[in-house]
Amino acid sequence: MEINGLRAAMVGGASGMCHATARRIVDGGGTVAIIDQEDSDGRAVAEDLGGSWHPCDVMDFDAFEVVFQEAVDAMGGLDAAVNTPGGTGGRRGRTISKTGPFPLDDFRWVIDLNLNATFNLSRLSAWHMSKNEANDDGERGVIINTSSIAAFEGQIGQVPYAAAKAAVSGMTLPMARDLGSLGIRVNTVAPSLFQTGLTAGATPDRVDNLTKDAAFPRRMGLPDEYARLAIAIIENPMLNGDTIRLDGGQRFAPK
Repeated sequence: MEINGLRAAMVGGASGMCHATARRIVDGGGTVAIIDQEDSDGRAVAEDLGGSWHPCDVMDFDAFEVVFQEAVDAMGGLDAAVNTPGGTGGRRGRTISKTGPFPLDDFRWVIDLNLNATFNLSRLSAWHMSKNEANDDGERGVIINTSSIAAFEGQIGQVPYAAAKAAVSGMTLPMARDLGSLGIRVNTVAPSLFQTGLTAGATPDRVDNLTKDAAFPRRMGLPDEYARLAIAIIENPMLNGDTIRLDGGQRFAPK
């Protein structure tokens, strides 16, 4: 799809990788709707990018559906969706510890945030895109979800997060097959450790330990490096049904 004239919903667009992607879309002539938490910088980001601002908690699934409709209406349609929210919210730990088993409610919370919210965005995006007129290549839209290399090399204490991110990767191909007849593509990006709000509190020693096994570069990824891949996915119709690692050749160690 062409970036010029693209209408893109940016879930998590107030910061980090999604913000960087939104900026590249706008710089290329597209329009964005920023969807993020009420207490984020979303309003200022939307104003800066000339887009619309739609505060919402992605885990309030019913409310998200209403807000997402408002975002699509603000742009007059939907061609692309980029989804980056995720994390553990501090809900991590071993399957069992000295105090007992890992809390099931914490496991469910992580799954809701990383997996169920991702599917919710994807199903709603696909519905809106299905109403588009196909372009000359027969394409109606593209969905970009975000996994993590923890989906493949989850560390000690990451069972809920790794499970959720593995599921996001796992649903990519069957969803692309579901939507292929409609000309809607689905891809997932699996980043390593990136400079985002989630890593802002990481100490230099922690960052060095987590990135020391990368082939090159041995550092955290930059938000714009995610954005450059997202733009390539949008523009290249042959990118479909895949999870693309964005990790500098890094593989997470057990801890």
